[in-house]
Amino acid sequence: MSDLGFQKDLFVMPFDHRGSFQEKMFGIKGRAPNAAETQEIASYKKIIYDGFKKAVAAGVPKDKAGILVDEQFGAEILRDAKANGFMVACPAEKSGQNEFDFEYGEEFGSHINKFKPTFVKVLVRYNTEDDATGNKRQAARLKRLSDYCKKEKIKFMFELLVPATSMQLAKFNGDTARYDKEARPALMIAAMKELQDTGIEADVWKLEGIETEADSRKVAAQARVGGRNNVGVIVLGRGENAEKVKHWLSTAANVPGLIGFAVGRTIFWEPLKAFREGKISREQAEDQVCKNYKGFCDLWIAARQ
Repeated sequence: MSDLGFQKDLFVMPFDHRGSFQEKMFGIKGRAPNAAETQEIASYKKIIYDGFKKAVAAGVPKDKAGILVDEQFGAEILRDAKANGFMVACPAEKSGQNEFDFEYGEEFGSHINKFKPTFVKVLVRYNTEDDATGNKRQAARLKRLSDYCKKEKIKFMFELLVPATSMQLAKFNGDTARYDKEARPALMIAAMKELQDTGIEADVWKLEGIETEADSRKVAAQARVGGRNNVGVIVLGRGENAEKVKHWLSTAANVPGLIGFAVGRTIFWEPLKAFREGKISREQAEDQVCKNYKGFCDLWIAARQ
């Protein structure tokens, strides 16, 4: 595990979306984007990055700010961010898969080393009461990546999603909000423990928002169990509305071990959509991204105090 002692707060702008981004923003379904489309998608990601940089220039602490962007559409952004001394994270997972696998197969190491990011990030769907065989396959791949990050002294950011099984959801009559509040925190903790017991060591857990401070404290305790005192938890936005995200961040901000957030679509989706529809200029889209991101950073800092 890497030492995260330097990092009390971590404000991540994630825009590593690939399959969902090209399909929902650009209508490209069932195929890879061509060269012109790839360039256009990259230009939209540049709007997000430029908004992020404006927010840092406007007062977001640079040592707490970071971006999460993919190589496919964000290679130029990654190089610029590294050159400008920002924390950067790159995803290692294949986009749009229910089961974790490497985006670049056996070449994953060379792609990580191309950018030498601060963090390697994975998105994993893992429910201990679901497919045990699939979970074992995922865990074996994730252990390889965890070991690689440790060897290369790159921090490991683990985004854990715990989708409900049909049986779990049936207990709440299909009410996902009740599942999220009443069942998901304990299932998250069970998943974290199972993964830790397999030898997978995250430096930062990137987790779905938790409704109560009591459950937040339990999750933070699991992240730091067994002497993992430098491990932190950040809250992801899950594309929820701003009010819901504000509630999650306000709940998390005063829990030891919860060190920040990774909020993406809630910040950038509407500005990009408005720009694409010709309703606002590129500069206005950047300014809205800046304002939205800085707003969450300011909220976290105020809640901490």
